[in-house]
Order: sequence, then C-alpha cells, then structure tokens
Amino acid sequence: MSEILIWTYVIVGLTFALYIVIAWRSRVQDVKGFYVAGMGVPPVANGMATGADWMSAASFISMAGLISFLGYPGCYYLMGWTGGYVLLALLLAPYLRKFGKFTVPDFVGDRYYSDTARLVAAACAIFVSFTYVAGQMRGVGIVFSRFLEVPINTGVIVGMIIVFIYATLGGMKGITWTQVAQYCVLIVAYLIPAWAISSHVTGVPIPQIGFGSTISSGPDAGKYLLDTLDLIAKDLGFHAYTATFANEATNMLNVFCITFALMVGTAGLPHVIIRFYTVPSVRAARISAGWALVFIALLYTTAPAVAAFARYNMINSLNGKYYSLEIMAQAKGITLPSDPAALAAMRAQYADQLAPSWFKNWEKTGLIIWFDKAGDGRIHYSAGAAFAGKPEFSGQTGKFGQPLIKNQATTNKNELYVDQDIMVLANPEIASLPPWVIALVAAGGLAAALSTAAGLLLVVGSAISHDLYYRVINKNATEKQRLTVARVMIGVAVCAAGYFGVYPPAFVAQVVAFAFGLAASSFFPIIILGIFTKRTTKEGCIAGMVVGIVFTATYIIQTKFMGVSNWFLGITPEGIGTVGMCFNFIAAWAVSMVTKAPPQHVQDIVEHVRIPKGAGAAAAH
Repeated sequence: MSEILIWTYVIVGLTFALYIVIAWRSRVQDVKGFYVAGMGVPPVANGMATGADWMSAASFISMAGLISFLGYPGCYYLMGWTGGYVLLALLLAPYLRKFGKFTVPDFVGDRYYSDTARLVAAACAIFVSFTYVAGQMRGVGIVFSRFLEVPINTGVIVGMIIVFIYATLGGMKGITWTQVAQYCVLIVAYLIPAWAISSHVTGVPIPQIGFGSTISSGPDAGKYLLDTLDLIAKDLGFHAYTATFANEATNMLNVFCITFALMVGTAGLPHVIIRFYTVPSVRAARISAGWALVFIALLYTTAPAVAAFARYNMINSLNGKYYSLEIMAQAKGITLPSDPAALAAMRAQYADQLAPSWFKNWEKTGLIIWFDKAGDGRIHYSAGAAFAGKPEFSGQTGKFGQPLIKNQATTNKNELYVDQDIMVLANPEIASLPPWVIALVAAGGLAAALSTAAGLLLVVGSAISHDLYYRVINKNATEKQRLTVARVMIGVAVCAAGYFGVYPPAFVAQVVAFAFGLAASSFFPIIILGIFTKRTTKEGCIAGMVVGIVFTATYIIQTKFMGVSNWFLGITPEGIGTVGMCFNFIAAWAVSMVTKAPPQHVQDIVEHVRIPKGAGAAAAH
C-alpha cells in the first residue's frame, strides 16, 4: 500500500468519523431543529457553515480547473459566484429572515397566498437541487477513485452513506455543525498546498501575490508567471492565457450572460437561502452574511493562483516527456541493463525526460489519458481535443504498448486528454508535495462536496415533507410524521443523487452552472418581486416561474444533450438562465397587471417585511 493511500485512509477516516460524531450529538426530534436548526446558530458559526454549504465541489475541485483551462474567460465563475453572494446578503437574506418561514417554497406559498404557487416553487427547488447535487456526487467519485483507489461507483456509494447518516440524524442542526467542521477541513486543505506551491514556483508564500510575481527558478526564472503562461499557450496553439473573449463560447455576450446567471442564481439557490433562517434575528442574519463573505474570500481569492500554478506545472511536467523508460529505450534503440541497481541508476539519469509518477497514478482513473498519435513514445500537448468525446478503450495496444482509444478521430496533434476536474486534486502531486498534503487535499475535496450535498438533500426533504406533505396533503400531520417523511425523502434523494454521480451529464462546474441557471430563471425574480413589490399576484408568480424554468431547462436539454445549436443569440446553456430570468420577470409583471391585486393583508406583510415599523427595533428581533 502506497504512502499516499495510507495517509488518505487516515485523514479521510478521521474526518468522516468527526462528521458522524457531530451529527449524533446534534440529532433532533422536532421539526424546527430539523428544518432551521432551532433558529439558534451563532452568526460566526453560521457564516462558516454557509461558506462550506456554498463552496461545493465546483468551488473546491472544478473552478480552478476551469480557470486553468480557459484562462481569463474562466473567471466568470469566480465573478458570478462572488457577486451573487453579495447580492444575496444585501437584497434577500435579511428580508427572508424577517419573513420567518422554514423554506423558500414556504415563502412563495404565503407571500403569493397560493398552494399552487407553493407546489410550483417546491418542484423548482427539487429540480434545481437535484441538478446541483449531481455535481457534488461526481466530485465525491473523482476523489475516491484516485486517492482511495476504488471505482468511482464505489466512491459515490460511500459518500451517499455518509451524507445520509448525518443529514437524517441531525437535520439542519446536525448539518450546520458538521459544515463548520467541513469548512475548517476544506479551507486548510486548499490553502496549505497553495502556499507551498506559490513558494516553490515564485518564492512568494502568499498565492494571491505570487500569482503576479516572477518565476524563481528553472528555465523561466525571472519571467512573470502570467507572461510565461501566455507564451506557452501561444506556442502550443492555444489563445493567450490572459486573452479576453478569445472565442465564440467566451465572447462578451456569453461571458456577461454566464456571469449574471451565476450571480442571480446564487441569490435564488434554496440551500443557501435557508441558512439565513437558522440564526436568532435579522441582525444576526446580516452579521453571518458578512462572516460568510470573509470565509468564502479565503478560497475564492486563492483559486486563480492555484489555476495558474497547476497549468504551468502540468505542462512543464508532461509536454515532450517519454511515457516511460522502457518506451524511451525502445524509441532510441537503447538496451536496458538487467541489473536492478543499474536500471535504477539509468531511470534516475533520464528522470527529467520521463513522465512523472503523478501522471500514471491519475491515468488509472481514466481522467487523464495519453494517445500516441506521433508514434514516438512521447507526450505531446497542444490545442484541441485529444480525441472525440470521453475515452473509450478498444482493448488493443499501440506501437509502444499503450492502450488504444476507440474514439480517436481528430485532426489536431494533441495527444493528451485531461479532465479539468483533476487539476486541483492533482496539483500537490504535480508539485511533489508530501503525501500527507496530498491526502489532506482529498479530505478537503470530500468535505466541500459532502457539505453542499447535505444542504441540497435537506432542501429536497423539506420541500416534500413540509411544503407538499404538511402544507398541502396532510395539514394535521404530527411532528413525528413530518420528520419521518423528511428522512425517507432524503433517503430517496440520496439514491437519485448517487445515480447522477455515477452517470454525470458533464463536468462538475458545468453541471453546477446549469443548476444556477435554473435557480436564476425560477426563484430569483419571484423572491425579488415578492419582497419589493406589493402588486405581484399569485397568477403572476406561477406564470413567471413556469415560463422561466421551462424555457431554461428546455434550452439546456436541447443544446447540451440533443445536438441543437445555441439558437438564442449564440448564448451557451451555462448562460441561458439570464434570458430565462428576464422572461420570468416579464411574465410575472404582465400577468400581475391583468389579474386582481393581492389581498390587503398580504400587501401589509410585504410592507412590514421590507420597511417594518420601528426599523431599528425590528432589526433586533
């Protein structure tokens, strides 16, 4: 058993045990504790839990990988998610906390005085949460498949079991305190390798500064990191790393739409909004939002630096290297010595010409693959996909013994397939950091994925047990019955999430981007109109949500899974939520103008929530 594997079992095992102990000690028997943690979570702890809930596998695993591949345009994820949280903290969180309901569908049902609106909102919450949780389970599978050396399917199942235990035992209370622990794990796991790699590459231990510094050693010593990345990218046939709006998919309109969809999608995500119901007061909600921004900023300001270091190190460690000593000897006509000591000496002599061990470790997962198009036994990295689609092996071997790929037909010279979700997780290995750091990153990736998955699954359980079962089907249900339904529904949701983890529709950040687009087109307009206007009616609310989410979901399915081109102004499916949001606003406003105004008591509630009498006193309650 390798040293990395031993460390991974130890660190991941200890963190999993910690999560389960916290969930057991936080177990609840009442619906208020299960849904909103008894509304007694301190602001600092809630800010930390919000950070963990918010920084999912997409933030920890996939965001830096996406920036690493796309360069400057990839920062729309960074800008959209960060800006969205500010929007949520300023425009929504205090008002929703003042309204005082358990869930977003609960707010929609009461504000729009309609069980139909409640059901539509619950359906949207379930749909958005399932889409989002698919990305988290994918992240869990990736971590398990590499670091615990088990199949992705097995990793997903283990993750499902862990989430099910602490989500059903403690509900929101258990999830909150587990997320506090998970935040500590994930942020330490993200920052330690970032500090170490920044010191190694630039001599500056602070990655945010190292990102703009000069390279300290090697053939590129004295050159600025970003200038070097631009030059390497151009030499390989890519656009410059810092180039803006480099292609059709990242033109100005698409970048704007994706950024805005991520921003308003953030403000409409039910699993993030519900966090502000867990604190004692409106003032505490504002304070916890501020703390959450601080905790989130630690990772988000580090991610661009991690992306740049990962790209620089990966290209330098692979491009032009022979796959193995045996292949190099075969290509050069060198006879390998039979004596083990002499063979080891030769391997050390040619070490700088050979593919590193990290590449072969990750190659076992199928997330990075070399296909020898040149037939020279060397790895050549250049622009374009190495082959069509994801790898499918033919069962045959090539000239130098490497497995051949079925779907290999491409016209470019790139021989390397790299799944961008591995960039953060492989980064410590690429930089030759100690095994315990590599294992810590694995634990951090799992903490990020599981923390968000738990919050999403609770949203699904709450939407069905509280908004559907209790508020519509059985209004006389006891607390015990409601808790039972919630726990059963979380179990069902875990199984469905596991399926999407095994058969993901795309890479992590992309799946999550779809969820944000769906949230942007369904919840955000209705929540904003519900808080800041008294004239929006139940008919307008229902029309807006249906139009917004149906348009957005249809467009995503057509363009992503049915081969239809991006027919609406060339906007990609990741950004179409912005258009769906606009349609939602238009439909809600138009229908509200031709339908009867809301009852007076509803208008009074809106007035009280938005501008309550004695605003200073109200903020303390």
